[in-house]
Amino acid sequence: MKRDERRKKVKFYRELYDATTVGFSVVFAILIGGALGYWLDRKYNSPYHWLFFLFLFFGIAAGFKNMFYGIKKQSKNEDNDKKT
Repeated sequence: MKRDERRKKVKFYRELYDATTVGFSVVFAILIGGALGYWLDRKYNSPYHWLFFLFLFFGIAAGFKNMFYGIKKQSKNEDNDKKT
């Protein structure tokens, strides 16, 4: 029984780690994209802040891509766990 409990606990923490990683990757992609766009707007003294919005959009797209791959990875792991 001890071994099964330990495996369940390890599985829970692995899933928690994967979910947290997906969340952080989405947030950081958006923040990095927005910060890079803001910095470029300040550097080139752009009056319309179009670089900020462009790179913010790229960050959002990258965040959703990361989220898609993270969810795909989790579902793949669940399928592998069901087979064993």
